[in-house]
Amino acid sequence: MFVQTEVTPNPNSLKFLPGKKVSNSGPYEITNKEDMKNELVRNILSINGVEGIFLGQDFISVNKNEKIHWDEIKHIVISLINDFYADGKEFVIDENIKEEDLDLNEIETKIVKILEEKIRPAVARDGGDIKFKEFKDGIVKVQLQGSCSGCPSSTMTLKQGVQNLLCHYLPEVKEVVAIQ
Repeated sequence: MFVQTEVTPNPNSLKFLPGKKVSNSGPYEITNKEDMKNELVRNILSINGVEGIFLGQDFISVNKNEKIHWDEIKHIVISLINDFYADGKEFVIDENIKEEDLDLNEIETKIVKILEEKIRPAVARDGGDIKFKEFKDGIVKVQLQGSCSGCPSSTMTLKQGVQNLLCHYLPEVKEVVAIQ
């Protein structure tokens, strides 16, 4: 198996492409190895300098702190991914991870639809995700995950991309802000 890597706009995040299914339950971010029983996730989070993992449908984004260089840990991550799939496993996560049910009003439903259809696919290409959290007083609050979390260009993407798009389609939206 040949695990490919792709750089992301975030210099502290690298996207690993195993050429196999990664998540059967939608995008999922893990920053604490105690929160997950999965062997691969726990092993990657145990690598010195790794701060988080984001699982997409067919990729794993790994976020590291800026003190560690990719050439110090990249080969370890690739080796762990190869070993995981070599054991015959089909995907990293198959659990049905239920998102909290949000009771959305009409405008919030429209916001979520635009995020899902127009924004999430582009964000996923960069190894991340965006989740709707709240709409109040014209302000849309979203959570950035994976490579997007802590990315230097995420503010520009949020304002020039997400905010412009939402404001274009929905005059009720005045601003978009990221929350933790």
